[in-house]
Amino acid sequence: MNAKAPILEVNGLHTYYGSSHILHGVDFAVHRGEAVSFMGRNGMGKTTTIRSIFGLTPPRRGEVRIFGEDATGAPPHVIARNGFALVPEGRGIFPNLSVAENLIMAARAGQGGSMAWTLERVLEIFPRLAERLRSLGDHLSGGEQQMLSIGRALMTNPDLLVLDEATEGLAPLIRREIWSVIRRIKTAGIATIIVDKDVSALLSVCDRCLILAKGRVVYSGSSAELKENPGIHQKYLGV
Repeated sequence: MNAKAPILEVNGLHTYYGSSHILHGVDFAVHRGEAVSFMGRNGMGKTTTIRSIFGLTPPRRGEVRIFGEDATGAPPHVIARNGFALVPEGRGIFPNLSVAENLIMAARAGQGGSMAWTLERVLEIFPRLAERLRSLGDHLSGGEQQMLSIGRALMTNPDLLVLDEATEGLAPLIRREIWSVIRRIKTAGIATIIVDKDVSALLSVCDRCLILAKGRVVYSGSSAELKENPGIHQKYLGV
C-alpha cells in the first residue's frame, strides 16, 4: 500500500453488459477525506462505474487501483477488505435479520485496526435505528432501511464510502436527515462517492463533481466551478 497514493484511481475503464458497451474510458481519482459526486441523467453509466470498481461487473479494459495497488476485477469481498463500503441502490439489507443483527454482522476493524465506528456511534447518529433494534429489516420504512444500509457500511470502518442513489424515493424530512449524516461522515474524514439526483445537495456537500454522459466523463471539476457554470447543468443534467 502506498500511503501517498489516492484511495482510488480509475484509469480508462471500458465495461460491457454482454455486447453492450456501457463505459468508454472512464478516468478519475478520489483522495483521502474527499467527497466526490457522480452526476448525470439516468442510464449514463454512474452505477456501472460503481459496479466496475467493486468487481460486480468487471471492466474488460482499464484499471482500478486502491492505494496504488492494482485491484482491477477483484471480487467484491476483496474490495471490501481494502477499506471500501457500498450503500447500493435498493439498500440491500437482510430482510430476515433484525436491525441489530444487520449492523453487528457487518462490524469489523478498518485499515490499521481502526474501530472508530461502533454500534453505539452508529445508533447515536441514527436514533431511529436505536428505537427499532429488534425489528426485522423488512418491517422498516424506506428511510429507516436507508439509514440501516448506511449504518451497516459504517460498521466496516471504511476508508471510502460509496452511496448509490443516497436519498432516492425518500420523504423530504428523511432526505434532510440523510444529508446531515453524510456531512458528519465527511467531517469524520471518510472519503465518499455519492450518486443522487439532488444536485443542490451534492454541490453543497461534495468537493468535486464528475458528470457522466453515455459512459464518458464529460465534466470533472470542483463544486464551486460547477455552480458558476449553469450552462453545464442545462446541457448534461437538465430534464
